Amino acid sequence: MIKLTGDNIFKVLVAVIAASAIVILLLNTYVLITGSANVFATSGFGFISGRNWNFDIPSFGVLPAILGTLITSGIALLVGVPLSLGIAIFIVEMAPRAIRVPFSYLVEMLAAVPSVIYGLWGMLVLRFWVLDYIETPLNTHLGWFPLFSGTPTGYGFLTAGLILAIMIIPTVASVSREVISAVPNSIREAAYGIGATKWEVIRHWVLSYGRSGIFGAIILGLGRAIGETMAVTMVIGNASGASGMPVSLFQTGQTLPSLIAGGFFDSQTALLSSAYIGAGLVLLAISLLINVAAHVMMTRVLKVKGGAVE
Repeated sequence: MIKLTGDNIFKVLVAVIAASAIVILLLNTYVLITGSANVFATSGFGFISGRNWNFDIPSFGVLPAILGTLITSGIALLVGVPLSLGIAIFIVEMAPRAIRVPFSYLVEMLAAVPSVIYGLWGMLVLRFWVLDYIETPLNTHLGWFPLFSGTPTGYGFLTAGLILAIMIIPTVASVSREVISAVPNSIREAAYGIGATKWEVIRHWVLSYGRSGIFGAIILGLGRAIGETMAVTMVIGNASGASGMPVSLFQTGQTLPSLIAGGFFDSQTALLSSAYIGAGLVLLAISLLINVAAHVMMTRVLKVKGGAVE
């Protein structure tokens, strides 16, 4: 018989709390699967590979929204990750003590800004900057290239990706800062001792030592970008149907979250509601696949380089 000691009670309590995360994930998956059964029974795999979202036929396909999600998230990583790493390196390695803490707080405060505020700023300010200084010049000189074709409006995948890039900066920068701060000073001193410059120390020793933690920060930022709804909905234009297939960065379109947010509560039929729930199931599957693939890839990289998985 197990004695009800404080230590045993604590172990059981912690185990229950840990298991609750798995239970929540399983419950969410169950609700999404049962709720989307209708649309998958009607459309089959065509729901994932289809290009049209038409209420009248009815015909539902989420391929444009899937591609829109991947495109905007990719833009967010391409722009946001270098900025985040630069901020983290500056705070830890270069910033004077007088501004290090205030600057850190300022970066972390960006995470507290509601996404709808980012959306409003994107609509009222960023959209016009993107239109005047990025889209119009690129369209004028490189409009023959499909990626920069179309009529620039300021709304579309590019603006949505840039908004997401700004939104993931506090997450990636804060985690990367903690990882870089955890690098032992002995490593830096040894590198300086053999004549390495500051750039070489940061590039070859500091970033290499904390690569697994930095990669984890990037995955957290990617998760934020994939699941972001309100800000993206306000600046992406929400074009649906075949016209929503991503061809140009300047065209309007949809992501899976903006598709769900824009129509779920207005759905009038059971099949339409099931289609939106099915889009949620696809979004969950993409998030899980990306996280699992990232973990496997990083594990293999660390084994090849002789590092330890954190």
